[in-house]
Amino acid sequence: MSLIRGTCLSGYPELVAELGGDPSRLLADAGLRIRDIGRNDVFISYVGVIAAVESAAASTGTADFGRRLASRQGIEILGPVGSAAKTSATVGDAFAIFDTYISAYSPAIRTTLTALPGSTRLRFEFRIVLDKRLAHPQVTELSLGVALRVCRFLVGRDYAPVAVHIPHAALAPRADYVAYFGCAPSVDDRLSGFTIEAATLSRPLQHDDITHQALLDYLRGVVATAEPGLAGEVRDVVRRLLPTGAVTLELIAAQFSLHPKALQRRLALEGHTYGSLVDGVRRESAERYLRETELSLTHLARELGYSEQSVLTRSCRRWFNDSPANIRRQARGSEPAATR
Repeated sequence: MSLIRGTCLSGYPELVAELGGDPSRLLADAGLRIRDIGRNDVFISYVGVIAAVESAAASTGTADFGRRLASRQGIEILGPVGSAAKTSATVGDAFAIFDTYISAYSPAIRTTLTALPGSTRLRFEFRIVLDKRLAHPQVTELSLGVALRVCRFLVGRDYAPVAVHIPHAALAPRADYVAYFGCAPSVDDRLSGFTIEAATLSRPLQHDDITHQALLDYLRGVVATAEPGLAGEVRDVVRRLLPTGAVTLELIAAQFSLHPKALQRRLALEGHTYGSLVDGVRRESAERYLRETELSLTHLARELGYSEQSVLTRSCRRWFNDSPANIRRQARGSEPAATR
């Protein structure tokens, strides 16, 4: 199942209500919970998001629903990916962050930036990769609208790409697209994205190296251990939710719209148990943080979803037969402290 952070529907309940619709009913019909909408620490079904957005446009008779919703969102919905992008040195570095780490926002999204041969222009493209093919023109325009707002955050409020590429028939008059994107639309195109001037990438940003590196460390840990199958997706969700402490079987199963027993059965078919997956993610994260960062042990315990540092200590003795302090000292070539 493809997932995406709950922030992807930020502003949805309010917009639907303003248009005379019932957001609670539309979300429920799509298999989504209204309490998850707008939350960065919760992942929801991408198929459910498509159903909610497309049905809202249809039921309220709003042809530009996706673009309207995008106008209520911005770079903040991308969570740590957006934060890493805006603390980059240049716009080009920010695009590289999206290309490398967008899966931390949604494993179903791919972005690429390629040079156009014989031109001073580039093509930015995004794709939504789903298990089944679904028509989603409103979600595509929502994504294009958010991408435009991210560009305007990075480059300037009046920024406009050279062209916008829309992979479906126009949902509104051409003039509406020109007014919204500030450029000519290419509809029924083979891709979703923008054509931009290469010179745009060299523009400097408000670089914050310390914050930027910390965010990259976090994102590397999130995306480094991706693997196929349900077990891989469960690990991804657990890894993202560990700092919240909300990694119960029931909550994680709900992220996949599965009954807890159904989730356990499907994991068993792949040779895993839920408990072993959670423990494995904690072990991998603990070892990486201890060996590669200066994160305090108290903070590390919270990152692993533990309520007390003593639980971290017991876990490290079980995993590595050593204390967290000794593991960190050994990683730095120091003598280990005497242990009892």
